[in-house]
Amino acid sequence: MNYQPQTADTFHLIAHVLRAPGQLQALAPFAEIDADLMQQVLDEAGKFVGEVIAPLNRDGDETGCRFDAGMVTTPPGFRDAYQAFWQAGWPALAAATEDGGQGLPAVLEAVLYENLSAANHGWTMAPGLLHGAYECIKHHASEDLKAQYLEKVATGEWLATMCLTEPHAGSDLGLARTKAVPQADGTYRISGTKIFISGGEHDLSDNIVHLVLARLPDAPPGPKGLSLFLVPKFYPNGSRSAVHCERIEEKMGLHGSPTCVMRFDEASGQIVGEPGKGLNAMFVMMNAARLHVALQGIGLLDAAWQKADAYSRDRRQMRAPGRGKLAAEADVIAEHPAMRRILDTQRAWIDGGRLLAYRTALELDIAKHHPDAARKAAAQRWCSLVTPVIKAAFTHQAFYGGSECLQVFGGHGYVREWGIEQNVRDSRVAMIYEGTNEIQAIDLLVRKILSDGGATFSAWLRDLRSELDDGNPADQRTAARIDVLEEATMGIIAAAAADATGAYWVADDYLRAVAVLLLDWAWLKIAREAPDHSARWAAPAQALQRWVMPEFGMRIAIISAPAVALTA
Repeated sequence: MNYQPQTADTFHLIAHVLRAPGQLQALAPFAEIDADLMQQVLDEAGKFVGEVIAPLNRDGDETGCRFDAGMVTTPPGFRDAYQAFWQAGWPALAAATEDGGQGLPAVLEAVLYENLSAANHGWTMAPGLLHGAYECIKHHASEDLKAQYLEKVATGEWLATMCLTEPHAGSDLGLARTKAVPQADGTYRISGTKIFISGGEHDLSDNIVHLVLARLPDAPPGPKGLSLFLVPKFYPNGSRSAVHCERIEEKMGLHGSPTCVMRFDEASGQIVGEPGKGLNAMFVMMNAARLHVALQGIGLLDAAWQKADAYSRDRRQMRAPGRGKLAAEADVIAEHPAMRRILDTQRAWIDGGRLLAYRTALELDIAKHHPDAARKAAAQRWCSLVTPVIKAAFTHQAFYGGSECLQVFGGHGYVREWGIEQNVRDSRVAMIYEGTNEIQAIDLLVRKILSDGGATFSAWLRDLRSELDDGNPADQRTAARIDVLEEATMGIIAAAAADATGAYWVADDYLRAVAVLLLDWAWLKIAREAPDHSARWAAPAQALQRWVMPEFGMRIAIISAPAVALTA
């Protein structure tokens, strides 16, 4: 039951619902991109993922990574698959041609990584940070560093890490103690320990480029005192750096990915960007990673759904309600309402999530390349506000919706034979890394909405309304929900003037309300282009309205309730 990418569905959403080819052709770097080229890339990516990466998933989970005296060996087949991956040009899909890339749109890279995560999340953790590392080096590193490392990272020949977290400091990066001492030759000696480093040591690529947050001797306390440094596993002269993997973690899932404790023993490194502005450079990497984590959630939920759907069409249990006593035999459980509710509801989340994530990838390119300043500003609003929502909502759904898919198997889902339990285990971590989902909610409500009195958010809501059809009853319902959300937002802003902590209590509920509204909006667009209103699209659209949208009212009620005293 290996995952198989459904490229026809993906292409339909990109080409017909989002009309991406026409939008991309208005951007100078993509003037030659057409629907045929996009479909060809998607088909080839789907073939590679289905034939090369997906078959390694089960063995990767069961064998796991091995640690011995500072060295990490990945599961059988992983290195060969990675070498084939980078040599075929897949990591360089969206990198600039002058950096060794193919210069293709971000939306194609988004689909690739969604499919990879669905097929084999553990393996995909290795190249998952390449795009962010590439952007970080490209925009912040010196010309000398770029000459040494940019093309190697862009093409994926060398893999990269993001070394932020320390044992005493989880999400509070300002507590980081790793030191960087300047040397006479312009380099720095990096000393400290970083934990939870995905791919900190492995045998997949011949070099690993570590991007490390550290503190200069005269740096002030807190996040403003952090600088970013590049420390490779091997230097250009072939010597090895003083970077050591102390151990790999024993984890709930992602057994095919080594999560490392890394020790830097006065390792020689070079600064990336300006002193004290390490977080500015790192956030380029983290924001790209958050979109990819949202895509992980969507892909992992689709992988669980594929297993559950296939099982439901084969497993026979009892007669379905309404079939009558004359039915000759038990029905497949796909005919039972309880199972259909699970499957159609999760399908609604997957398809709606895809549209939102692909739209976000499209808006990233529009924000970079569109000639009209107003359109660029609208794209930046979309990316700023939607990225934390889809990261949190779809990683949440990957775990809880994946658990619902496991329910379709009954007891068989709880044993390893069918593989669905691996989907649930692997998906859980995505709610935690790249900023926990609670931090995403605070980022959305406190940092991005309250900080400017809701001005940017209100402008974004106007953008959403502008794409609705005032004469369509379904669009009118969505417009009414937008009005309700805006009113609730203004209420939170007003209440925050008296109690700054109030927004923190309801941030998770607020993000969920925005996520459900976005799903509703996405399905309006899907419904307009559904081929012949087929059951493939009609059933999840109906499930959305019946089983998902009532949550919007519940969340609005929570965030709109009068403040009450909350004491320890």
